[in-house]
Amino acid sequence: MKRRILCFGDSNTYGYDPRGGRYDENTRWPLRMEKLLGRDYTVIEEGFNGRTCVMDDPTEGGYKSGANYLPPCLMSHNPLDAVVIMLGSNDSKKRFGLEPMTIGEGVMQLIRLTRLYSLASDGESAKIVIVAPPPIRDCLEKTRYRDCFGPDAIRITRGLSAEYARIARLLRCEFVDAAMFAQLSEMDSLHFTREDHLRLAEGMANKLRAMFENDNQEGKTL
Repeated sequence: MKRRILCFGDSNTYGYDPRGGRYDENTRWPLRMEKLLGRDYTVIEEGFNGRTCVMDDPTEGGYKSGANYLPPCLMSHNPLDAVVIMLGSNDSKKRFGLEPMTIGEGVMQLIRLTRLYSLASDGESAKIVIVAPPPIRDCLEKTRYRDCFGPDAIRITRGLSAEYARIARLLRCEFVDAAMFAQLSEMDSLHFTREDHLRLAEGMANKLRAMFENDNQEGKTL
């Protein structure tokens, strides 16, 4: 049976191209990761532009809260062996007024929801991988997003990696810092280039492969 992995995120999981539009299936990191993992894996894309951890957007409209959408999303895709969550960039928008710790509390809610509503083929809940998005770049001020996010967004997103790592240790989840593999485009300071999608796909494929291989080894020793 194939391992099923759900990638739950925002525009950088959707594959938004900073030049406009959407990258193709050979570029977007979740589907590129699926190819790298091989035929024993199925990867499900669940990216949505503007998605936050727990906040609906008073300007862009409803349906932006990841916490509201996650339970039916999980139940519609079960069984799931792993859920990869990469959110937090949109929570740094000026209109929300959130700090890294508060955004982290939203991530904790997503972890709890995943444990409640996901179901792996063995009857347990899915494994959870929390991914800290790369920080928004210093060139934000030169882009069309500057007023929406504001200068504090750079500082706030720089604080997410340490906060997510702390949460992962506390709640016993897997953790990945996406900045180890990919950076955001200088074109808009918010979205991945094609090359960064490919690099993130490779890093995440290695992480997931190692995670499942470790499980197999532990199972053999029991």
